[in-house]
Amino acid sequence: MTSLSFKNRIALNYILTTGLLVLVAFSAIYFIVKLTVYNHIDENLNIEIQDHLKEIRMEKKKVIFMDVEEWEEREHNSVDVNPVFVQFLDLNKKIIEKSPNLKNEKLVFHIKKEDFHPFDTKLLGNKIRQIQVPLHLQEKKIGYLIIAMSLSDSSKVLENLLDTLMIAFPIILLLLFFLARFFAGRSIKPINEIINTSKIITKDNLKTRIALPKTRDELFTLSKTINNLLNRIEDAIEREKQFTSDASHELRTPLTVIKGTLEVLIRKPRDNKEYEEKINYCINEVDHLNSLVDQLLMMARFENQKQNIRQENVYLNAIVLDVLTLNSEKIKTKKLNVILDATEEFNIYSDNYLIVTILRNIISNAIKYSKDQTEVKISLSRENNKINCVVLDQGIGIAKEDLESILNPFFRSDSLNHSEIKGTGLGLFIVKRMTDLLQVKFKIESEIGKGTKVLLVFNEFDNSLK
Repeated sequence: MTSLSFKNRIALNYILTTGLLVLVAFSAIYFIVKLTVYNHIDENLNIEIQDHLKEIRMEKKKVIFMDVEEWEEREHNSVDVNPVFVQFLDLNKKIIEKSPNLKNEKLVFHIKKEDFHPFDTKLLGNKIRQIQVPLHLQEKKIGYLIIAMSLSDSSKVLENLLDTLMIAFPIILLLLFFLARFFAGRSIKPINEIINTSKIITKDNLKTRIALPKTRDELFTLSKTINNLLNRIEDAIEREKQFTSDASHELRTPLTVIKGTLEVLIRKPRDNKEYEEKINYCINEVDHLNSLVDQLLMMARFENQKQNIRQENVYLNAIVLDVLTLNSEKIKTKKLNVILDATEEFNIYSDNYLIVTILRNIISNAIKYSKDQTEVKISLSRENNKINCVVLDQGIGIAKEDLESILNPFFRSDSLNHSEIKGTGLGLFIVKRMTDLLQVKFKIESEIGKGTKVLLVFNEFDNSLK
């Protein structure tokens, strides 16, 4: 059945079910007709019994069952369409009288059969319907009456009916199969359109969409779901292309700078100070390149990789102090006043590496974009089983229209006016991905010229990621 087409499988399943129903219907028709025929014969047998029981009489101490004239009048000696056979027996089951149409034959008395209950038997190899009843005269049992009717014609009718139904059954099934196949083909036509449309969709041709059926049925839902899937795939591929393009550009820029600087150095002899200056410049670019590569690898590693999370107790106070220590030279150079406002030790249950990366990016940004001799405040507090971490700086700020875009990879707000501040544009994008992964609330508020406020809300004991 697996080798059959979908259309043929639908048709086959349909005719199997319908064929069963037709078989039940045909069986019901046959047995109803048979029951009707037998009921009609049984009614005639009962009428015959009643008529013959009324005709029994006593004359001159002799029991008279039926006159010869009455036998001839009823034409029992002729072949009827449905002849009736009559036979009278005494108490010893010996024949007293019988209808002329029995001729040399006789009806057999069946001891095990109940009185007044018709049953099937045979006479000269032909099926007959027989009934036998006791005879009483003046409340005295005098013998038995057997009446039978031929079933030949009825059996022939039933056999013809059965033959007709047996011949009609496969013909009907065959007709049903082709009809079901035809309508199944029309029903799955939208599926064929989906298949044909899907064949022409490639990575270079993602604009094609499946036409939605007019009827809002399951095929409409399927088509709409596939179209939505194609939309998501197209968006993902476009983002991947954009990301690849941006990453290539960002990697190429420091490499180009390093190459250009080294080419300048080898054009002619220079003094030690100039060599030292250019080499330090190249080292800074290499550091920038390493930072960019590390962030790209981090993005690839933790892109929706929830299974990579390793949970443990994370001490936020210690992490903040470590980050400040790493940035101590920048803090000292800019003469920043860094304040850690934490009245107690705060710890959460999460991935230590990811939390360190989040806080390092946010605090480093606050220091990087702060104006000289300003304040950077880091606050840790507890509220409703949540731990709030607020990083507030008095830096250059972010334009309101750029607040959403800064979470996109390689986007840097107003980078042309602040070219002296180096960056990759990946820090906040990575923070956003990691906070989503750890189910940490992340919010940024900023204003140009006044500074930026970053809010992180941690679950104090977050067991949802275990």
